[in-house]
Amino acid sequence: MSLSIPEIVQLLSSRATTWYGQEAVSQLDHALQCAALAEHSNETPETVVAALLHDLGHMLSPHRPSVTLTDTMPSKDDLHQFVALPFLRSLFTDAVLEPIKLHVDAKRYLCAVDAGYWADLSPASKHSLELQGGVFDEKQVGAFEDLPYYAEAVRLRRYDDLAKVPGHQTPDLAYFEKLMVQVSGH
Repeated sequence: MSLSIPEIVQLLSSRATTWYGQEAVSQLDHALQCAALAEHSNETPETVVAALLHDLGHMLSPHRPSVTLTDTMPSKDDLHQFVALPFLRSLFTDAVLEPIKLHVDAKRYLCAVDAGYWADLSPASKHSLELQGGVFDEKQVGAFEDLPYYAEAVRLRRYDDLAKVPGHQTPDLAYFEKLMVQVSGH
């Protein structure tokens, strides 16, 4: 059930070339931009890899439809933040896996603690927020802040939000593949 790093690279190369939801970038461009932003911000190699792989669950769904910019928005949450974890657990530590798992809740958290955050979300991200449970209440905020890796997940979320720039140049997938190998120890 687990993936190897070459299989992850193949998955990203073949299944991440479609549009990233309603955004004007491909899923691969989004992943590369997110990882590049994390690296530029001097994150740990583990957080950079988490940024690269945070949406891998979207690509692992066997029923993943082809997406175009004109498609309607989804009517239910695909729980992508959990889907990839069993496939990655044999390769990476919690320093990679937990920010991936928590990046959706980080959006819910940021909407609760940062008054301007909601206004800056794209329409697609606002729609998915509602499907993912909406804004955290005060009790949920406290519980989230008690989790290990919550701060990394919040930073990953901010990179996720910024990683939607059409035509933005980043290092290629081979560059980040080396980082995945380094972090995994394989």
